Amino acid sequence: MQNIPPPPRAYFGYEQIKRYWDHHYNSYVAKILPGEFYVTAHDEIIMTLVGSCVSACIRDAVKGIGGMNHFMLPTGTLDQKWGHTNVSAASRYGCFAMENMINEILKHGGRREHLEVKLFGGGNVMANITSIGKQNIEFVRDYVQIEHLNLIAEDLGDIYPRKILYFPKTGRVRVKKLHAPEQTIIAREQAYQQHLEQQPVSGGDIELFD
Repeated sequence: MQNIPPPPRAYFGYEQIKRYWDHHYNSYVAKILPGEFYVTAHDEIIMTLVGSCVSACIRDAVKGIGGMNHFMLPTGTLDQKWGHTNVSAASRYGCFAMENMINEILKHGGRREHLEVKLFGGGNVMANITSIGKQNIEFVRDYVQIEHLNLIAEDLGDIYPRKILYFPKTGRVRVKKLHAPEQTIIAREQAYQQHLEQQPVSGGDIELFD
């Protein structure tokens, strides 16, 4: 029987992220849910399942410090309070989701000029709501371009949910498109969307560390 080593110590603030030992990869896996992100400098894997949401995998390619997020914009698709007068509010939420994670990478020793980005998700998987994935894709592509980040790979759009395994130490990503219906993913994202509509992030300005 394999002796499972203790998990590497997580950075402060990530204690709530579920981690488990994967016997296939002989590594710990941090599983993130909608609205969460995880940053590590250890040789571990970050995993998530995305449908309409988007996940950005970002790391310092020199030091191997990296993370993955899983987010969705609150939009006017479900509730018109996010209409044209509140576009900045939705954008602010997306910026919060991206910049919070980037700041964590930089805080733990990463450098902005060494960051590389890979983007995944934004599938058209939620019935009768065709624009959510598209809006998430447009936002995250615009964000990467405006912030002059180094985008080196993406797998966005289509109609399928995705399982993503990210290896921040090396930058490797494994993506599996799930062709069978994934009601658990859809249910989680619908609940997440409802939460955003009820309690959108209002925070103030967020600045990236130098």
